[in-house]
Amino acid sequence: MISVILSGGVGSRLWPLSRKSRPKQYIPLFEQRSLFQLCAERNAVLAGHTVVVGNIDNYQLSQRALEAAGIKPYTEIIEAAPRNTAAAIAFAAFAADAEDVLLVCPSDHIIQDQDAYIAAVQEAETLALDGYLVTFGIKPSRPETGYGYIEYANNNVISFREKPSYTHAGEFVQSGRFLWNSGMFCFKAGVYLEELCTYEPALFTAVLNAWSKRRGNMLPLKESMLIPAKSIDYAVMEQSGKIKVVPAAFGWSDLGSFESMWEYFEKEVQQHRFVHNNMVLGVDKHVEFVGVKDLVVVNTEDVLLILPKSASQDVKKVYERLEIEKPVLLS
Repeated sequence: MISVILSGGVGSRLWPLSRKSRPKQYIPLFEQRSLFQLCAERNAVLAGHTVVVGNIDNYQLSQRALEAAGIKPYTEIIEAAPRNTAAAIAFAAFAADAEDVLLVCPSDHIIQDQDAYIAAVQEAETLALDGYLVTFGIKPSRPETGYGYIEYANNNVISFREKPSYTHAGEFVQSGRFLWNSGMFCFKAGVYLEELCTYEPALFTAVLNAWSKRRGNMLPLKESMLIPAKSIDYAVMEQSGKIKVVPAAFGWSDLGSFESMWEYFEKEVQQHRFVHNNMVLGVDKHVEFVGVKDLVVVNTEDVLLILPKSASQDVKKVYERLEIEKPVLLS
């Protein structure tokens, strides 16, 4: 098995903690270890080799994290421009043999219960060896509008649902027939490339063209920009007839919002981050709250962000506005 780590995201919903120069997966929030490092260490137990697909802006952060984790040798693929997950995973598949099983994981997830994680990966590997494209589904703990959902029965996928409204998310959770789409996958390299070529031939051809013109581990910018930017979900998983899901029992969060970060730190009893039922991040001075609760306060050298926990998903809108109005605050 090959561990494929995708590390190109920017974590816009965790701005201003997460920046383009240091996305959330590289922030040392966990006893001086980052989400990227935890992912690399977790998968090294299961895989004989590690492949990292990152981008030109942060590959040096990946190198330092892998060195800290003691993982070597490894294969590094550096994208000149982010083209979403369908292309990123295809590059990793081209770097492997067709029969190699790829365990594909974003680098910004927190996973608890290593034994349950190993059991889920082993179940997925068995299905992958039978020629299936396997995704991991997480039993939802709350209505969450920031995740996609998988309708399922046993290991069979009935449908994929995109990020729902809060009302629909509540209906999904109550029904017991839906899982959160974790964005983690397991399949043979050759099977993935065959399905990508079948359902997205233009994307497949553009990826192959960019791959053929790489220099060392660096992909070319001109050819990369011709690759359609599509997720693996849209390009393959929602179209292929070879899909299976493993309902996972391990604790999981993508820590993709301040609400999910709140939930994680609260479970971990990190009470030093909470003041009168408000979460405070990046503040060294004494903080008091009077007459308010469920607020998130985030302090950095150049930004102070204050929001109700329930508005965590709206931070992305601020990020998108600042891309136009004041991009220096995103770097």
